[in-house]
Amino acid sequence: MLSSVQAVGHEMTPTYPELRPSYVDGLYSLTMKLFNRRDDVIYYEIGVFDKDWKSLPFASQDKLLKIEYLERKDFDIYIRSDDYETVEYICTTSKILKSDIGKAAVMSRICSKIKRD
Repeated sequence: MLSSVQAVGHEMTPTYPELRPSYVDGLYSLTMKLFNRRDDVIYYEIGVFDKDWKSLPFASQDKLLKIEYLERKDFDIYIRSDDYETVEYICTTSKILKSDIGKAAVMSRICSKIKRD
């Protein structure tokens, strides 16, 4: 028996973002863009990780973004200067509502790698 499954995820750009000094001393910042191509998911969680995939502290206006189907959203991330050399990845992960578990079977996670000079 053959079956076909359509794999649709979300998109995040830039792929290789660059950290820049923030207007606040002791912080670096970057702006990311997220595009929701999934009609079954509207929430995405932001995460910041080191090279070993350990979570790092960060600040953002929202750590859980609500983005409707085919909507695009920009978001800023702020990282402490102490973590500048440690941070490697910025990721967004789709979050499935408990009431929608039967509808959405696949979680998607998209990561961008920090660009270093």
